[in-house]
Amino acid sequence: MDFQWSESQDELYRRALELAQRHFAGASRVWADHAFDRTHWDICAEFGLMGLCVPEAYGGLGLDALTTARVVEAFGRGCEDVGLVFSAAAHLFAAVMPIVEYGDEALKAALLPGLARGAAIGANAITEGEAGSDAFALRTEARRDGEVYVLDGAKSYVTNGPVADEFVVYATMNRKHGYLGITAFVVARDTPGLRLGEPLAKMGLKSSPACSLYLEGCRVPASRRLGREGQGGAIFQASMQWERSCLFAGYVGMLERQLAQTVEYARTRRQGGKPIGKHQAVAHRLVEMKLRLEAARLLLYRACWLRDRGQPAVAEVSLAKLAISEAARQSSLDAIQLHGGIGFAADYNVEHMLRDSVPATLFSGTSEIQRDLVAREMGL
Repeated sequence: MDFQWSESQDELYRRALELAQRHFAGASRVWADHAFDRTHWDICAEFGLMGLCVPEAYGGLGLDALTTARVVEAFGRGCEDVGLVFSAAAHLFAAVMPIVEYGDEALKAALLPGLARGAAIGANAITEGEAGSDAFALRTEARRDGEVYVLDGAKSYVTNGPVADEFVVYATMNRKHGYLGITAFVVARDTPGLRLGEPLAKMGLKSSPACSLYLEGCRVPASRRLGREGQGGAIFQASMQWERSCLFAGYVGMLERQLAQTVEYARTRRQGGKPIGKHQAVAHRLVEMKLRLEAARLLLYRACWLRDRGQPAVAEVSLAKLAISEAARQSSLDAIQLHGGIGFAADYNVEHMLRDSVPATLFSGTSEIQRDLVAREMGL
């Protein structure tokens, strides 16, 4: 593995960081409770964030997984609105990339240019209230009726749902077949029979809107099916490999920003006649935050590097996701502890990083699911 970034990779990182810092930084609590803003989405889209790894032929930048992760990391570092980065990444990795990898040419030509430039917004709809972590125990059903499929069911926690134009929906065509009975579809927002619930109130990631989705006799053209019938489980797993690696690069960027902010506070806040960073207990906690950041980052880079070489990297991707999400939660708690009272106060940019980090151990497969995946790859 070469640890030297190319000139073009460094330039992309610098440009992304500069844009994010110019538009989405600032020491105020404005980002903590910020709602989705289409103007902010469009700023990121103009850079190319919504189509980083989409082939150039369809309007994307055509980047590999490692370079994509590096750019998302830059946005996570410079953008204090973590929800915005999360929404953009969910759009790209969980909705757009399944179309890139499994859509037929007509569907890709029709949808990808708008999605890649952010003019259209994508959402993933697989989670259901009764399924939980068993993503393949779906109750949403699809049946073939000539040249259309009829979908019936309900989905929960659909990120980008309230603002999305296209939904990648997973439904079972034969519940007895479990994983092999699932088929994926791209359903347009204005399709009769598709209905959206009210936006969910959440503890964090508030600028990333989410809602439930209801399908009632929703007729989807067969031309909007992704892959073959029964291939939906594999399509979802492929999208999760993108999401568990490249989406979590945004949290790596957040961890770097968080650490820099906390180190600066430890240098300037004085207690007992000296900066608190000179106290061993404080310094050691900061070193632990640094250790988590660097270990998680290297795990992420390795996972993306392996994927770019055509290797499945299931264990490596799960290890990276596990390390980053757990680091985000623990280091956010440490940052609050080291800031003391102002870390708890909502007027400062400290506590909201914890609120944005808690769900990282839940979505894209819980920490427990990642441990199960790694154990399986170990032969256990």
